[in-house]
Amino acid sequence: MAEKKTFKVKTFTTEVKIFQTMKELEALDERVNRFITENKVKKVVSVSDAMTTDNTGATIGLIRVLAYETQG
Repeated sequence: MAEKKTFKVKTFTTEVKIFQTMKELEALDERVNRFITENKVKKVVSVSDAMTTDNTGATIGLIRVLAYETQG
């Protein structure tokens, strides 16, 4: 009998400050990689980023969505 596959989604967010974006992106990458390792994720299906803006259109944050497959 075939194994049942389950798909899950995890969302990560970070604030984006001027002149600190690279540091913030590196920290976000580390959080996502740590989640993948700690939760023994075997297959990542999708990763996408979306920027959030304030009322002037300036980027103020980032939302990263990780979709992954689990056995279950």
